[in-house]
Amino acid sequence: MPEKIKFSAGDYVVYPAHGVGKLMSIETQEISGHKLEVFVIHFEKDRMTLRLPVAKAKAAGLRGISASKDMSSAINALKTKGRIRKTMWSRRAQEYEAKINSGNPVNLAEVIRELHRTATQPEQSYSERQVYMSALNRLVSELAAVEKIDFDKAAEKVEKILEAA
Repeated sequence: MPEKIKFSAGDYVVYPAHGVGKLMSIETQEISGHKLEVFVIHFEKDRMTLRLPVAKAKAAGLRGISASKDMSSAINALKTKGRIRKTMWSRRAQEYEAKINSGNPVNLAEVIRELHRTATQPEQSYSERQVYMSALNRLVSELAAVEKIDFDKAAEKVEKILEAA
């Protein structure tokens, strides 16, 4: 029997493939004659609602939002110097996508740090910008939920940290 994850309606949760969502309810639905308990999670940013079977939640990587100390580790990762990587973009893009889909705030911060460009650096390619924005949106969403601030204030905070680094 899979281990049950304990959440309540109204909790913010992180689903690695989509980021931060709000648990709207826990429902029992009947599918093909079988009763199935599901988490109903709404992702405001994507205007999407996900129904995830409770029994599959742990395997899917569903977790509560990070503790403040975990978010501090992510913020510290943003402040460190990114390393210059000479590998091909396609290989780096795969690594970055895996880090983004892990849902781990420190991994997200590493992707952001490595892809962040200042005004004096060369322009990013379209795909680099897409990966960067994906990681940034995920981290900022979780930071906003952890610190109980709105998305724009969290984005501003991350931007200031990146500019200071």
